[in-house]
Amino acid sequence: MLDSFVLSGTSARFSITFDLSWKVMKDILVQHHAITGFVSGSPREVLRMAYKAEIISDDIWPEMLKICNQPAHDYDGVIVKEYCQKIIGEYTDYLYAFKERIETLPDG
Repeated sequence: MLDSFVLSGTSARFSITFDLSWKVMKDILVQHHAITGFVSGSPREVLRMAYKAEIISDDIWPEMLKICNQPAHDYDGVIVKEYCQKIIGEYTDYLYAFKERIETLPDG
């Protein structure tokens, strides 16, 4: 079993990285795709538009958003324990793929 310190650190780093990622997606949509018609600019809306614009290539991002939001209500650590392996083993790959994708974009 993973230490609670490691679990909370993994969850916190994932949340920060995910939050920055969808905000970068929003900036890319505005700067590179001239998409400015966001109704709310919510993470869910940005992810949907980023998928349509082929900035991200998989629809797992809404699942990642859901997981990112759940630990805020996880008072006994059950959710973090449940998803920690998924964050490390799967979601990290999507975050690195997104990083590689944005590195190929022309400077704005």
